[in-house]
Amino acid sequence: MGSADDRRFEVLRAIVADFVATKEPIGSKTLVERHNLGVSSATVRNDMAVLEAEGYIAQPHTSSGRVPTEKGYREFVDRIDDIKPLSSSERRAILSFLESGVDLDDVLRRAVRLLAQLTRQVAIVQYPTLSTSTVRHLEVVALTPAKLLLVVITDTGRVDQRMVELGDTLDEHDVSKLRDLLGQALEGKPLAAASVAVADLASQLHGHGGLADAVGRSATVLVETLVEHREERLLLGGTANLTRNTADFGGSLRSVLEALEEQVVVLRLLAAQQEAGKVTVRIGHETEAEEMAGTSVVTTAYGSSGKVYGGMGVLGPTRMDYPGTIANVAAVALYIGEVLGSR
Repeated sequence: MGSADDRRFEVLRAIVADFVATKEPIGSKTLVERHNLGVSSATVRNDMAVLEAEGYIAQPHTSSGRVPTEKGYREFVDRIDDIKPLSSSERRAILSFLESGVDLDDVLRRAVRLLAQLTRQVAIVQYPTLSTSTVRHLEVVALTPAKLLLVVITDTGRVDQRMVELGDTLDEHDVSKLRDLLGQALEGKPLAAASVAVADLASQLHGHGGLADAVGRSATVLVETLVEHREERLLLGGTANLTRNTADFGGSLRSVLEALEEQVVVLRLLAAQQEAGKVTVRIGHETEAEEMAGTSVVTTAYGSSGKVYGGMGVLGPTRMDYPGTIANVAAVALYIGEVLGSR
């Protein structure tokens, strides 16, 4: 890129930085005073005229200043050279806060609250998707001689409990044997494969007395649990942050709130994010949702050992601190994965 293009990008970068900080349209005189651009006001005015003609900045109303357009923000984000890393104390604080979570629900609630505080935007975390989960452990607890409690724990931290009513009573030895049989069939398998394995186990033992009946009844309950297509769940935090920037949404804040409540659009954006460690920024109409006009969505995936558990991110106005938001989304995602993967 030639020197004139490089200089114009520095002007665009300065306009983005000042507008994000002040909410005010930026003029050439202000740019020269605040930034060491190394050129005269006349040159900056000429550069701004070119940027406006090319659609990177625009003049709102009759103001003499300029503001970034969606195209301008896109160019700025695409040319962020490096994201300022969080300090070691910031990283330790995030990890310690998340590690204090007592279970999956608590860890994710903490994550969404923390991300909303760090970015001052709306934070979104998707519960681990069932399709990517593996059975880590199955526990069988005899509540009475004729009633069992089955506890399925996945590698993503989900815990499902199901009751099984038995046709015959089982003694302690039979319960132990049932636990071993079901555990061998399920543990270490993805949920879809585990449901097939437990169904096969039931058919293999058919006709072998009371234990076979218990396996069959347990298998029926487990198959329903393992293949259950429950509605995807999202946690939101910091929705009130949107009201701090009402003017940024151009009167469309109501539609943004409705989209958040319905969750369909947000789930689609998170579902498209399948690579942990990669942060994606969608600006304005790039969300491909009319109700999200005026917003930007910064998303990534979280997981452990190369396995993606779910998506997460931040939603806010296009007038956003992109470098800071990207850094915080990446950091929180990394530590959610570490915490859940170590449990």
